[in-house]
Amino acid sequence: MNKTVAPSRVTQSPKASSRFSKWLSNLPLTLLVLLIVFLALYPVFWIYMSSLKGNLEFTTYQMWALPQSLHWENYLRAWTEGHMSTYFVNSLLAVFPSLLIVILLGVSTAFGIEIMQWRYKDTTALLFLVGIMVPIQVVLLPLFTTFYKLHLLDTRLSLILVYVTFGLPLTVFFLTGYFKTFSREIIEAAIVDGASIYQVFFKVALPMVTNAVVTVAVVQFFFMWNDLLVSLTFINNPDLRTVQSGLLSFVGQYGQRDWGPTFASVALSVTPTLIVYLVLNQMVMKGMAAGAVKG
Repeated sequence: MNKTVAPSRVTQSPKASSRFSKWLSNLPLTLLVLLIVFLALYPVFWIYMSSLKGNLEFTTYQMWALPQSLHWENYLRAWTEGHMSTYFVNSLLAVFPSLLIVILLGVSTAFGIEIMQWRYKDTTALLFLVGIMVPIQVVLLPLFTTFYKLHLLDTRLSLILVYVTFGLPLTVFFLTGYFKTFSREIIEAAIVDGASIYQVFFKVALPMVTNAVVTVAVVQFFFMWNDLLVSLTFINNPDLRTVQSGLLSFVGQYGQRDWGPTFASVALSVTPTLIVYLVLNQMVMKGMAAGAVKG
């Protein structure tokens, strides 16, 4: 007697169905994140892409396309004819001393406010907090008048003074939160073992806030390197212009005739910040994550 066997149905496991449902529910968020990443990265990609184009490619529909040929001479012209080499040196001579002073004073001040016991530490912390609230635009005119009387206009020292003045409050405020989490027992144990306050600072406290120091240093570097307002206000000498103010004059010099070198100068100006972030991004992420947890 023949028996008819019904075809078996292929059933999907609950686990696979759950994974698919989860993936489908996360799809809109994933697409949104990808869109945000694209919108954030494409302008940077377009700058570097445009820096390698010839002039004719900016006057046709090929403006948004990939370059037909790579014009590396655009960078050479930006570096020499556009005086970007001079602007880079001026920026480095203004930014790195300012950054060093801000970090050294900021770390030591935050340590003194939170770790050392003294009478006016709360008042001092409040003054630094007030310093964060003061917009730089409010004090530009008084600073300009003061620097004019002191003959500090058209000097790198004027930039350093402004960068340190406005960079220090944020640095102290940011690092104070890290030192608040320090255990007093660790500090007291180091002192009982014979360590001086300087040894406690350099050998105990500083290694524990390395990520935080790197994070605030990167933030301050971005602010100082990308500054345009301060450099335009206090520097009028073309030989002392920084990268950002020099970039503005470079665009005025070439106008619409040489967009390739113009975009090459823009690419050169953003390259240091990209390098700094790519090299130190892991420490920055750790510093921000620790700050979020400790805050």
